[in-house]
Amino acid sequence: MVFSSAIFLFLFLPIVLIGHLLVGRRFRNSFLLLASLAFYAWGEGTYVSIMLLSILFNYFFGRLLDSRLFEELIGIRQKVLLGLMIAINLLPLLYFKYLIFLLDSLAGFLNLSGDLFPLEKEIHLPIGISFFTFQAISYLIDIYRKVNSAQRSILDVGLYISLFPQLIAGPIVRYATIADQLRHRVLSIELFSSGVTRFVQGLAKKMLIANPLGYVADLVFDLPASDLTLTTAWLGAVCYTLQIYFDFSGYSDMAIGLGRMLGFKFQENFNFPYISRSIREFWHRWHISLSTWFRDYVYLPLGGNRYGNFSTMRNLFTIFFLCGLWHGASWNFVIWGLLHGLFLTLERGAWGRLLRALPVAIQHGYVLLVVVLTFVFFRAETLSDSGAMLATMFDFRAGLEVFSLVAIELDLEFYLTLAFGLLLSTPVTPAMVRFAQDGIGCLRFRSRVLGVVGNVISPLVLAVLFSLSVLEIASGSYNPFIYFRF
Repeated sequence: MVFSSAIFLFLFLPIVLIGHLLVGRRFRNSFLLLASLAFYAWGEGTYVSIMLLSILFNYFFGRLLDSRLFEELIGIRQKVLLGLMIAINLLPLLYFKYLIFLLDSLAGFLNLSGDLFPLEKEIHLPIGISFFTFQAISYLIDIYRKVNSAQRSILDVGLYISLFPQLIAGPIVRYATIADQLRHRVLSIELFSSGVTRFVQGLAKKMLIANPLGYVADLVFDLPASDLTLTTAWLGAVCYTLQIYFDFSGYSDMAIGLGRMLGFKFQENFNFPYISRSIREFWHRWHISLSTWFRDYVYLPLGGNRYGNFSTMRNLFTIFFLCGLWHGASWNFVIWGLLHGLFLTLERGAWGRLLRALPVAIQHGYVLLVVVLTFVFFRAETLSDSGAMLATMFDFRAGLEVFSLVAIELDLEFYLTLAFGLLLSTPVTPAMVRFAQDGIGCLRFRSRVLGVVGNVISPLVLAVLFSLSVLEIASGSYNPFIYFRF
């Protein structure tokens, strides 16, 4: 079940919101846990058992880790026990996500041919497994670090791991950030209305910007290399760069909005990453919950930047190798991650000092160029496809005309969508609101004007966005969020 589907919007969500309100505070967590498991089972009925096993395992061993029982009775050190727990959490992820990749890579390395592992080709990746596995691991590590105690209620642990708004594609939530909310969250009209606003904004991002741009990106990336032209290749790369931002940030907006409707306050996951002036800044603004997870649980334990340049470089490449691999079992994703690690490493030296001395516009251009080019690896199916696309993007003999099958889709609606995508990927909307507030600040009836804007215009805009999004849902085909496959 996806947020941008009619069955979620008009059946599942109303039932959950009404039920969550009516069951009372005592039974809200039980109700939400059942609703979250039902949400997951709708699309992954076969694999809901993995979710249940993860809940049971991490609840039980979290209690053991907190009690130090193993260390006292049989002498197993807490760090060893934690390592074993992390390994067990990773086993399903390694099997479902990486087994085929590892076997195929091994076969390629040994220069073996043929379908050597036919059974593994049928392995299906459970939706959201990368996200809830990382949440479970952070729960155990934080118990070990005494950031939080083990939860005594299995319902609360189950709800933390399976909570449906952020279950499928994040944000990755730390237990400590919502521990109090699990037990003592307060429902309010203000929080609920802000949640509705955020949800509709995210839905509009997905349906009105990401999907139309994604359609053109798919056309371009599906073309054979012989049909690519310079203009077509750049058009596809730019469309995909905007698509993935609005698709993923739209999901995060919807998840944050749903959380608010249910009384939870999740952390922000995006902060206009395409206005960054360095790749380092980009990763402070892009998929914030993932980048901070790798920082806190991998980079800093490895030593961070405390032991010299070589150690720092090694640690950066390690986390971005893992970051690329986390996104997908493919060398394309690994190269995407390593390239970001490379630019982060370069920015720590002379290149970073030179970059900071350049005009701001050039800094922005550098980041956008790196992001667009590296996303080619992220989107293309194979390394050869990536190479063909990148080669065409810099082949000025490839022609400037747009390939015919793509050109027929470039109507006024597309150009308006592209323009809005470019505009809304910057903080222009918040800036316009601040400008409007400052501009009428000297007026005598400022509060009355703001009241009209807030009470009439804003709900009207949201209603229009929601209606247009629903029309797109009704007329379109199934189009899941990009990060569902991670």
